[in-house]
Amino acid sequence: MPKMKSHSGTKKRLKKTGSGKLSRPSAYQVHLKSNKTPKQNRQARRNESVSTSDLKRIKDMVPYL
Repeated sequence: MPKMKSHSGTKKRLKKTGSGKLSRPSAYQVHLKSNKTPKQNRQARRNESVSTSDLKRIKDMVPYL
């Protein structure tokens, strides 16, 4: 059986944590930062974990992650 192809965009945006969860960068941090409060900008720097409802769809996109 041939290898499955991973989705390149998803592969670059996610990484697996030590406990096996998937980690992703926060949204709302690319542009228009001057309209946001310093607290919003600080909190957007953190990574968030992928929600469990999205995990099945993402596992199909990146089978070897």
